[in-house]
Amino acid sequence: MMDYPTQSHSATEGIPPFTFSEQGLAECRTIMGRYPQDHGKSALIPMLHVAQTENDGWLSVPAMDAVAKLLGIQYIEVYEVATFYSMFNLNPVGKHVLEVCHTVPCMLRGADDVIAHIGKRLGIKPGETTKDGLFTLKAAECLGSCGTAPMLQCGAKYHEHLTIEKVDELIERLRGQEKRNNYTDRTEA
Repeated sequence: MMDYPTQSHSATEGIPPFTFSEQGLAECRTIMGRYPQDHGKSALIPMLHVAQTENDGWLSVPAMDAVAKLLGIQYIEVYEVATFYSMFNLNPVGKHVLEVCHTVPCMLRGADDVIAHIGKRLGIKPGETTKDGLFTLKAAECLGSCGTAPMLQCGAKYHEHLTIEKVDELIERLRGQEKRNNYTDRTEA
């Protein structure tokens, strides 16, 4: 059974209110402008990415509610989408979310070993965050890069043809990175 966020006091107790920054609001309005007025809900997923980026990498109930208000749709319509897609985090996460694909093509090429290695190296299991708040490990469903298995996604960037050595290099590189990785990051082709 899926746990849906609710508007009750207990769902938001202790969670700070959310307001888009001027830049985030401008980006949302640009996204909304891409769609015909009677199809504004089409902007929901990219707007959730903006909200997640502006909310330290996760979607609190107040952040989702802000998206619903901006789009003029029911809260539940936002909750349904946010709870369906694994790219949306409904709880606080580390600065770097390592989403390792674990569907069959990646599993056949060593994804389980990659997940186990990351878990051992960072002292966490899938779904957990390191004590220092730097890393969250997630086992993800198909990330659409079967030909480059095993792979993981961190923010908008794919890391493909993974080996244990490549994973170790990535972790060390991310440790020294100040900026959070987000789905809204622009990547080079």
